[in-house]
This record gives sequence, C-alpha cells and structure tokens, in this order.
Amino acid sequence: MERAAEDVRQALDIGAESHGYVPIPDAFECLAYIAGDEGNHRDAARLFGAADAARRDTRIVRFKIFDADHEFRLAGVREALGESDFQVAWNEGAALTIEEAIAYARRGRGERKRPSKGWASLTPTELDVVRLACEGLGNKEIAARLFVSPRTVQAHLSHVYSKLGVSSRMQLAQEASRHT
Repeated sequence: MERAAEDVRQALDIGAESHGYVPIPDAFECLAYIAGDEGNHRDAARLFGAADAARRDTRIVRFKIFDADHEFRLAGVREALGESDFQVAWNEGAALTIEEAIAYARRGRGERKRPSKGWASLTPTELDVVRLACEGLGNKEIAARLFVSPRTVQAHLSHVYSKLGVSSRMQLAQEASRHT
C-alpha cells in the first residue's frame, strides 16, 4: 500500500506543479481509501471532504463505475468515526483550498536527504508554516490550518529559525521574500 500511496503523491506533485487539477479529486479519494484501509479514519474523512470540495470547484466528476466502491469505503470511514467526528473531519477537509489540500496530502513526504541548513533544508510542512506565518497568521491559526497543535507550529518555527539563522518573524519574512 505504501507504493500506491507514493504513486498517488507523485501524481499530486505533478498536478500541483502544473496546476493541472484533473487528477486531483481522484488522487485525494485514492489516498482516503488507503488511509481508511490503514485505520487512519480521521485523515480519510478529511481527504474525502477535500476531494468533494475539489470536485465541486473543478466540476470534475467520478466515473460512475467507481461510485459503489466509493460509497462503500465512505460508509466504512463514517461508521468507524461516528457521524459527528466524521462530519467535523469532512468539513475540515472541505474547507481547504485545492493547494492547501494538496499540501495536507503531501505533508511529511518530501525528500529524505536535505541539507541541514538554508532554505533547501526546510521540509514541506516547515515551508507551509513559513508561508502562513508570512501571511500574518498566528500560531493558533496556523495550527488550525495544518491540523496540528500550536506547540507543533512553535516547534516547526524553532527548527526553521535555526535552519535559516533568523530569530524573528520579521527576519523570516525578509528571508522568505528572497526565496519566493
């Protein structure tokens, strides 16, 4: 299953880089199926919500032949979480933009051999934190967007500061402006 997940994430990478969003809803659903099969029901529900929103935004429909299996898998995740928790997770995924949902699906899946210092050393999640911090969001707001705790955001920022040799959000914003 890990190979399948990596293949889907590679498709997400291609879609994100080219802004070719045709395969994106299917990729989200595929990752949701994998997450559900692995028992990661909350992630599965978020991905289902993101897929539904992406289908609405792009008007890309699922092939009818896949509907029965999709409904079966969706029902399994809904049952495992319970309706209330399922709906919360679904809504979290549905609230994401396509770009945010792609980042969520890809998080923690970057290259494994990065330099230890400098801009190239930042992980995909650290880059998301930097982007949101530079948009003026506070740690709690960043945490909500990335589905992590504020303490995790603070840890990411500490790592970013160390890797980039900066000590404030102002310096971070200046450094980020040179790399975007």
